[in-house]
Amino acid sequence: MRSRRRPARTTGTLPPEGSAAAAGRSHTLPVRQWPISLVLAVAGLGIAVTRFGDFKVGLLVLGSSLLLAAVLRLALPEVGMLAVRSRFTDVGVLAFLGGAVVLLTLVAQPDPWLHLGVVDDIGRLVGRPRR
Repeated sequence: MRSRRRPARTTGTLPPEGSAAAAGRSHTLPVRQWPISLVLAVAGLGIAVTRFGDFKVGLLVLGSSLLLAAVLRLALPEVGMLAVRSRFTDVGVLAFLGGAVVLLTLVAQPDPWLHLGVVDDIGRLVGRPRR
């Protein structure tokens, strides 16, 4: 019978909660790991749109891929390689980074899509005239 006590010395690390493959072994690797494959596909699309099209639209798609990753990590019990740390940490970091990318894209100059007074105040501090 094995003891349920923690070992005196750590010999390895446990995988994060929810890190099992999202689909069974009978599927190919991209299908087994469909959550991260989907997030990477959306991020790749965002990078392509940023490179070849409008940078604001591309960055919104890129930020949305991070928010998608946060939603998938929160909603699905098994997400495969999308799980890095605890569910709480993964969702918090992904949501924060995704929200930051989206917010910064919305207030990016020239011609911001979202006008925030704080951004105008910072612009005047660094010497940009008010419009």
